[in-house]
Amino acid sequence: MMSTSTTPASVCVAGCGHWGKKLVRNFHQLGKLGGVFDANPEHLAKFGEQYPGVRQVASFGAAIADPLVNAVAIATPAELHARMAIQALDVGKDAFVEKPLALTPEDGQAMVDAARRNNRILMVGHLLIYHPAIQAIKELIDKGELGRVEYLYSSRLSMGKTRREENALWSFAPHDVSILLLLTGQTPMQATAVGGTYLQPNIADVTVSNLLFESGTRAHIFVSWLPPYKEQRLVVIGSKKMVVFEDSRSTDKVMIYAKRSPGATAISKCRSPRARRWRFPPMSRSGWSARSSSIAWSSAARHGRRARTA
Repeated sequence: MMSTSTTPASVCVAGCGHWGKKLVRNFHQLGKLGGVFDANPEHLAKFGEQYPGVRQVASFGAAIADPLVNAVAIATPAELHARMAIQALDVGKDAFVEKPLALTPEDGQAMVDAARRNNRILMVGHLLIYHPAIQAIKELIDKGELGRVEYLYSSRLSMGKTRREENALWSFAPHDVSILLLLTGQTPMQATAVGGTYLQPNIADVTVSNLLFESGTRAHIFVSWLPPYKEQRLVVIGSKKMVVFEDSRSTDKVMIYAKRSPGATAISKCRSPRARRWRFPPMSRSGWSARSSSIAWSSAARHGRRARTA
């Protein structure tokens, strides 16, 4: 969604919890932080101590009514995203919304409609598409180095905070879906998902999604917050080469493999394919993710340009 404003972006971050605090830090470092709002007064007071001079806003209504604020970054619980974003858009503020954008198609469409109606920017925090490794894999695909993309697999596993508002699919898989859509350049023609509920009623703790694209490419996504370890893995199988990106590894995060010869079908001929490392600039996970998406968002809000996830 586009806007035509060229006013320097002044962003109020709404929700200063686990991810919101990273947005606060990055917008502050960029000189774009116009205020912070959190429903918990203790959280708000801590940010006032950490960032002297940054305004602490008592309510979301006050934040979007402030003429000095022209954009909001929403990092509240997912069930509040649609209502808060639409409120902001309807009073002329651009809105950055952490994933998931919304919990129903109807809410998501209402948010898009509000952005179009008010000629404002609506951007979702699909920050992984800004990762240098994902951008490099996309470039390999576009140049044809991998050949035709035949199959993709993405897993995101981590024992962590149990959500009450959203299941593992809504909490983890938006990252993976955004990556698969970027790499394939397509919308799936068929999608199914199954899950299991173990910790609390009606909230799936593990899900497996299967996608089929018109080109014949297939993909599946496995997410869960049950395993006692962290795994973030993307596998892209092309007709010429294969790529494995393991963001949870400290080294050798991206490996490019030669495709096995078509004639090597017997078990006796199956050998580990040749591999080479791909190196990208060392950055911490929080460094490339929140900062890159924050830069893209503030630039879009200032110049009215479309960002990758707007």
